[in-house]
Amino acid sequence: MTESRRAAFLRAAWQPVDASSIGAFRVLFGLALFGGIVRFVVSGWIEVLFLRPTFFFKYPLLEWVAVPPAPVLYALYAMLAMLALALAAGWKTRLSALLFTVGFAYAEAMDVTNYLNHYYLVVLLGLLLAALPTGSAFSLGGGNSAATVPAWVLWLLRFQVAIVYVNAGLAKAGTDWLFHAQPLGIWMAARTETPVIGPLLHYGWTAFAMSWAGFLFDTTVVFWLSYPRTRAVAFAVLLVFHGLTRVFFEIGMFPVLMPIAATLFFAPDWPRRFLRLRPRLPPPLPARVGPRRHALVAAVVGVWCAFHLLFPLRHLVYPGDVLWNEEGMRWAWKVMVREKSGSITYYVRNPETGREWQVSPHRYLTWRQANEMSGQPDLIAQLARHIAADFRRRGLGDVEVRAEAWVSLNGRASSSMIDPSVDLARAPSGF
Repeated sequence: MTESRRAAFLRAAWQPVDASSIGAFRVLFGLALFGGIVRFVVSGWIEVLFLRPTFFFKYPLLEWVAVPPAPVLYALYAMLAMLALALAAGWKTRLSALLFTVGFAYAEAMDVTNYLNHYYLVVLLGLLLAALPTGSAFSLGGGNSAATVPAWVLWLLRFQVAIVYVNAGLAKAGTDWLFHAQPLGIWMAARTETPVIGPLLHYGWTAFAMSWAGFLFDTTVVFWLSYPRTRAVAFAVLLVFHGLTRVFFEIGMFPVLMPIAATLFFAPDWPRRFLRLRPRLPPPLPARVGPRRHALVAAVVGVWCAFHLLFPLRHLVYPGDVLWNEEGMRWAWKVMVREKSGSITYYVRNPETGREWQVSPHRYLTWRQANEMSGQPDLIAQLARHIAADFRRRGLGDVEVRAEAWVSLNGRASSSMIDPSVDLARAPSGF
């Protein structure tokens, strides 16, 4: 980029734009989070995910995250609900966003098997709301009262949403999704009793049509939302798309969260025009925003964007198929591109006495945890280390733990995922 273009870009980035679209997003986002938290508690998921299990899978470097007692858990989720409402109201926006994000991230870090892509998105958007001036519109107070924000603030929020869609589309650019209609074919075959459209799901071409439609939607919807002439149609298609995902799949708040995030691509003043509010006269931006501040903001935003562009692609430097070995699968927006079912059996042996045991994962895990773990090699190894530690604690010696893991990926015949000759109790852990 030439010096003149760079200067023009920076001038455009610091131009004031109406803050009402960001304010509307913040309100809707906060309300969606509140609804999601309430639904989570009422549906009994605290019991299922945190109180029934006796063992929890840990993220690397986050082994210290512990599951608190039931009263503390319920208090945590009550606090999250109140913070979500505070965020929606714009009450001390940055503090509310920061506290919500920290509490939500802690809750999600308590067990790896609870990972969902949209939970990760909630954390990222929460961090941005905590860092950016987003409390300026539709706020009850406690934030910046300005009617405008620099354009780069809106650009950055749009970028974060675009990353999700584009990477989800690129993840579908594979033979399983496009040429075998898998795993969509598996899921659709199980939903033929769906009202109205269920009969169509009996036909093989339906899964192919939906696979290609999903690929084209994810890879292009951001571009259609970015242009005024196609925005209304694109948003209507987006509502239908996410409405169908809500009908077919139990994926929590994702079908609600993404349409809310898509409103960031509307004209910055759309809420004022929709509500017929008279625009306030924007206060002037700081007249002397010096080059140092420009440079600092550009550096921080540049690092953030570079990370979120490159980190989802890290699987490209790992050997093998990411859908099979899971290396680089998390935090990469690979949405709904693999279906795994597996059968795992652990074989424990004391090398000093020669005594052997056959151990089922269900001895340590709930049904849900075992189902999630069965297709993820790092979690299979993590449970093996826990089994070894449990046997040592019970005085059964410094045992070896091996596993037979037969796993099916996207409807294929089951294959061995773990080398049964490797002692997983001593295998190195990693990302």
